[in-house]
Amino acid sequence: MASAAPVVRVLVVEDDPVAADAHALYVGRVPGFTVVGTVHSLAAATRVLDRTPVDLLLLDLTLPDGHGLRFARGLRASGHPADVIAVTSARDLAVVRESVSLGVVQYVLKPFAFPTLRERLLRYAEFRAAAAAGEAAGQDDVDRALAALRAPRPAALPKGLSAPTLDRVCSLLRAAPEGLTAAGAAEEAGISRITARRYLEHLVDTGRAARAPRYGQVGRPELTYRWLAEAGSVSNV
Repeated sequence: MASAAPVVRVLVVEDDPVAADAHALYVGRVPGFTVVGTVHSLAAATRVLDRTPVDLLLLDLTLPDGHGLRFARGLRASGHPADVIAVTSARDLAVVRESVSLGVVQYVLKPFAFPTLRERLLRYAEFRAAAAAGEAAGQDDVDRALAALRAPRPAALPKGLSAPTLDRVCSLLRAAPEGLTAAGAAEEAGISRITARRYLEHLVDTGRAARAPRYGQVGRPELTYRWLAEAGSVSNV
């Protein structure tokens, strides 16, 4: 009987305490991963790495005492074996290119929902398992190992939903911290209430929004939808 793959030990490095807690919670929900520490600076990350085995850093790039990529470069120079997943709102492709050159295995843009991080972690676990298999038998084995790190194509939207309209509804929801009803979203997006509800329910189904009843003076309560990916300041740099 094959032995189970070892648990991947993750250090969360994020300066916002609430965002750090959210990231740690996400990691803890993925089978095969465990959080060994949550820190808010590079100095604190260094102290943890000096005394605790760490396989993977979930690393914010903008921290109070330095840039995450310079920290990653230092890890490589010192021979530390921990891999890095960059978690940031920075969209500069030059930063992405530098991340690749430093061996950053994944680059996750904020804001993101749990399914996004889960997908990246599972792909990393697949790559790690393939790399642990020893010598490749040929090019196909190498290609399969590298392919595990490539992000999948975006999932097809349910029939009747379009990406531009979904983006518009997402933007409206992000801009409404108190939430939106289907009627409110419909009016602002210029679509029917039924159509707006379909988009809002899709966001709930994919973990990017939550619904809750809003009670008024009379009549049945109306559902209010609230954006989740930015909840708890998960989206700050």
